[in-house]
Formats: sequence, C-alpha cells, structure tokens
Amino acid sequence: MEIERKFLPSALPPEVLSSPSKRLSQCYISTSPTIRIRQSDEDYILTVKGKGLLAREEWELPLTKEEYLHLLPKAETAAVEKRRYFYPLPDGLTAEVDVYEGVLAGLMTVEVEFSSSEEAQRFLPPAWFGPDITSDVRYTNSALAKAGQVPK
Repeated sequence: MEIERKFLPSALPPEVLSSPSKRLSQCYISTSPTIRIRQSDEDYILTVKGKGLLAREEWELPLTKEEYLHLLPKAETAAVEKRRYFYPLPDGLTAEVDVYEGVLAGLMTVEVEFSSSEEAQRFLPPAWFGPDITSDVRYTNSALAKAGQVPK
C-alpha cells in the first residue's frame, strides 16, 4: 500500500538541490489501469497501481534493461522526465522533490510517503511545500504524461 501526500512548491530551499538525487524517465503502458515502466538511473521497474490518490495499492516488479526496452514501444504516453531529490524531514520522513524536465519543465512537486493514513493526515508540511495537491488528479504522473503539459 502506497500512502502519500503531494504538494506544489513555487520555489525550493537551496539545500534541497544538493540532496542525493536520481534521474527518472517513466511512461505508461496503460493509464487505466495504471501500468508504468520507469528507468531510475540504471534500475528498471514495472509498476501497477490501484485506484486512489492518498492511499492505493502498488505492485513493483524489477525489469532487466532488455525487458524495459522491449516494453518501451508499447507505451501509450510520452515519457515524463524528471530529477528526484531525496530531502530528509523530521521523524524519519523523506521529501521526494521532483523537478520536471522537457515539456513539463518548470513544474516541481513534493511527495511524502507515510506508514498510515492517520500519519499522513497529521503531517504538517513546511511552508515551502506550497499547496496540497494530493487530491488534484491533474498532477498525477499518469495525467501529466497523457496531457504532455503543466496543468493550468
């Protein structure tokens, strides 16, 4: 079960961009149901996600590079390109800060994963996180991939 909240910062503290990061490229073989393939640096992953926004089931399967390249032409969306920074928060939490590239350049989002829905609801985000967009379907990565543009 994936339980996370998502936010829309307008600017990032400088220390975020010096945090450890990975380059991600992901596209969707299907957006309903959500079936995603992702390259994360040199790792390749197939993910199937259930319905929901705050909490949803998620299954991940590691892929070889060859399997990933075989599935890539089957994608129904363009790739979403981004750099993900892993910024430590209090209480052992981590802010996953995505800085998008390509057609989504200029967009930044912050996601925080939780062990329970109650913990997610109690979380008080720092002011720089910006508005909570957890329930705004326009900002799901599958919707961004389909739209190919930053939501207005």
